[in-house]
Amino acid sequence: MSEPSVAVVILNWNGKQLLADFLPSVIKSRYSNLQLIVGDNASTDGSVDFVRANFPTVQIIENDRNYGFAEGYNRILHRVSADYYVLLNSDVEVPENWIEPVIKAMEADVNIAAAQPKIKWQKDKALFEYAGAAGGFLDINSFPFCRGRIFDVIEADLGQYNNAKEIFWASGAAFFIKRAQWEETGGLDPDLFAHMEEIDLCWRLKNRGYHIIYCPDAEVYHVGGGTLDSNNPYKVFLNFRNNLIIMQKNLPANEAVWRIFIRMSIDFVAWIQFLLKGKTKFAWAINKAHYQFLANIKRTTAKRDTPHLVYSKHTGVYHSSVVWSFFIKGTKYFSQLKDSL
Repeated sequence: MSEPSVAVVILNWNGKQLLADFLPSVIKSRYSNLQLIVGDNASTDGSVDFVRANFPTVQIIENDRNYGFAEGYNRILHRVSADYYVLLNSDVEVPENWIEPVIKAMEADVNIAAAQPKIKWQKDKALFEYAGAAGGFLDINSFPFCRGRIFDVIEADLGQYNNAKEIFWASGAAFFIKRAQWEETGGLDPDLFAHMEEIDLCWRLKNRGYHIIYCPDAEVYHVGGGTLDSNNPYKVFLNFRNNLIIMQKNLPANEAVWRIFIRMSIDFVAWIQFLLKGKTKFAWAINKAHYQFLANIKRTTAKRDTPHLVYSKHTGVYHSSVVWSFFIKGTKYFSQLKDSL
């Protein structure tokens, strides 16, 4: 019996140097039924010509302009045929046998829709990487965090998270999804543009009864911050706005209003902290995020799927506040969280 077909798709926008650095490792991937694709968002740095000249086995699919991460991927994958899609960031180094263990784990259960491998930092492979680590979770107020990373504290990989586990969300840095479920949900939400779009997709999948898993038998190495620096106010804007959007889209109707009110109150505390530290651009980014969320709340509400499963019943939800645990109680590591996950 042949292996399921897999398409590894790297979305690129002016990332010529990243492609030069990391595409060689992707080409060495060992999997018998594999397509390698660079989807380009109308780059102007010669990326497409560079790939054609240096990596002739890689297929190129071009968008007519830069649609961002979410819509960019939607448009590219609409033109790709495979049983599985792997959305891989351009700044990820991979070992040869990183695909098969994840596909094998996903094939074992028809209800598994998406997955991620272990994600470690490319610049120091003893450490987990911020964007995904050993699988993503949400707290009771929908703050995202990871096994191996809570806020800005990154753990060393000592084998403490080597057990396969159902998680809440899989990282977009190396995101495996079955094509059938991608098409069922409509892919990524283009209104998010970038950041948290994979959390939204995983949440929609979980609301439909599917599972998201972490596969420790495969690992990849992510540079991180390759497209938008962490100190960029625009990134702050996207994270604050998009977190509210995905709450409005995916929480049960009887929970959405009061949970969003609590979340916006917590955001206000962050706003004060930015002002006290003299980071007025970041405080303004929160203002802008809240304004855009409220201005478009009807549009967001129209996207809600029904019926919704109760948020607190989902696997991968921490039934307490990770903000309180981290900043007040001093809990810095996932393994120290007392409310069982």
